[in-house]
Amino acid sequence: MPKFSKDISIVVGGAAGQGVQTVEAALVRILKDAGYGVSACKEYMSRVRGGSNSVQIRLSSARVPRRAYIRRIDFLLALDAPALEHLRWRIGEGTTVFAEKASADMGGICRFIDTPMLRFAMEAGGNPIYANSAALGVILGVIGIPSEEAETYLTKVFSRKGDDIVEKNIEALRKGHAFGKHAAYAENIEVPLVPDDGKKDDLLVDGTTALGIGAIAGGCDFISSYPMSPATGVLAFLAQNAKRCGIVVDQAEDEISAINAGLGASYAGARAMVTTSGGGFDLMQEGVSLAGMIETPIVIHIGQRPGPATGLPTRTEQGDLNLALYSGHGEFSRAIFAPGNPAEAIGSMERAFDTADAYQIPVFILSDQYFLDAVSTIDSKEIVRLPIRRNIVKTQAEYLRYALTTDGLSPRGVPGYGDGLVCVDSDEHDESGHITESFEVRRAMMDKRSRRLDALRDEAVIPHAFDNLEGAETAVVSWGSNRGVVEESLTRLGSRKLGGLHFSQVFPINPAVETLLSGKRIIVVENNHSGQFADLLVRELGVKVSRRILKSTGEPFCVEELMDELEPEA
Repeated sequence: MPKFSKDISIVVGGAAGQGVQTVEAALVRILKDAGYGVSACKEYMSRVRGGSNSVQIRLSSARVPRRAYIRRIDFLLALDAPALEHLRWRIGEGTTVFAEKASADMGGICRFIDTPMLRFAMEAGGNPIYANSAALGVILGVIGIPSEEAETYLTKVFSRKGDDIVEKNIEALRKGHAFGKHAAYAENIEVPLVPDDGKKDDLLVDGTTALGIGAIAGGCDFISSYPMSPATGVLAFLAQNAKRCGIVVDQAEDEISAINAGLGASYAGARAMVTTSGGGFDLMQEGVSLAGMIETPIVIHIGQRPGPATGLPTRTEQGDLNLALYSGHGEFSRAIFAPGNPAEAIGSMERAFDTADAYQIPVFILSDQYFLDAVSTIDSKEIVRLPIRRNIVKTQAEYLRYALTTDGLSPRGVPGYGDGLVCVDSDEHDESGHITESFEVRRAMMDKRSRRLDALRDEAVIPHAFDNLEGAETAVVSWGSNRGVVEESLTRLGSRKLGGLHFSQVFPINPAVETLLSGKRIIVVENNHSGQFADLLVRELGVKVSRRILKSTGEPFCVEELMDELEPEA
């Protein structure tokens, strides 16, 4: 009899167009509403139809859901034969596979249950498309959740398509549910996880939504972008909420126009942002340099995916840290955030707008495909609303836009707010904003623009130290989306020798980090080929990185493989 002590891993696989993501969306919502801790992630090929895609849903009784990708599959629902082959490397003795027997050859490596989802679909609606609703019913039947919960969901989702479509989906669901319930009884499958009514009020968000919420909370009132996956979702979220949140949305003709429109809006006093991926950001770099010269705030979200060039457009990577760090010709200050969970995403986006506004610089938010698409429940208490600090001054007649100051920050005015002239120029300029080629003025302006970096370092977010860092011999360092996999791997290893340190701000680095890492052996975990953040730690802190655990295949780390890498250190 399969036993599940802490969490269950459910995977649904099939071709693009078979409704794999429809099953995921329904499952996470229904399971959350039932009171379970839920997280989910997906992997998909860059094609509209065909291929082999999958989603993983982790179900737990824990108040805080496990938010990491794992290799283990407890229940696999395969909607076609290629899904079984695609996921074969993750199937083991503990896996129960629900699939059409005619298309399966598992060689006795797992528990296999012949599941006629196609037949259920044809009986319910005369079309294979209803197989995803049958699959949903199978899972809920095995877990023991009444079909009525799903029927309400399907009615809401498909109501716009008419009563006939709703009824056919519900009939397929019921057939699958009856089958799953019977299979659980016949195969003696028990799911002893206990739901918690207190979790029903938790929020269910993905990384995209969390960043969008953070942008709204940070005062964003202008976004200009050209769509590019995986970052397009942030643009779409803000567009959907534009009217009630007072946001001007501009879908530009290209990325060059997008960042220049953002800078124009910021010059006029808006809190502006752009969102793109690495290839699109390449076109924005002249605009980033312009922001540095005219000292105009802008928030830039980069949804990372593997390059070079088009690379793997629907896969994940942390390969654009150097791109953000060194983008734009010339030298000027900047800040870079890289959140690792939904609460951090909201807070980091708020800080990004606040930092850009306060220091008059470009500020980057780095995410990646895995993080943007991953869904999890979150307690609303985890969200901290930060105050919005406005730094625009009312100008006087003698106002100087680029006045030299001891802290490197000139008072920022905007056109029409006061009597002063707000003159900006992409050429080197004097305090009034007029072009100059004076070497003395050039030296003073370069010093002024770089001087604010000291304050940025002192205000940088101190990385999150996991409970096991103090007293550990080795610090396992992560940034961005690897927070969950490092945290769970260290918890499961349970070694006092290993501690974790997660960075949600990767540049500049707070000087306090030196104390946190003092005397420890340092291992850096990141999804790129060379170890870009490890290089940055060495450059900024002068520390020695003993080992780099890297992955650049386009897949996220899974807990089991990271545990294998860290076990010799434990």
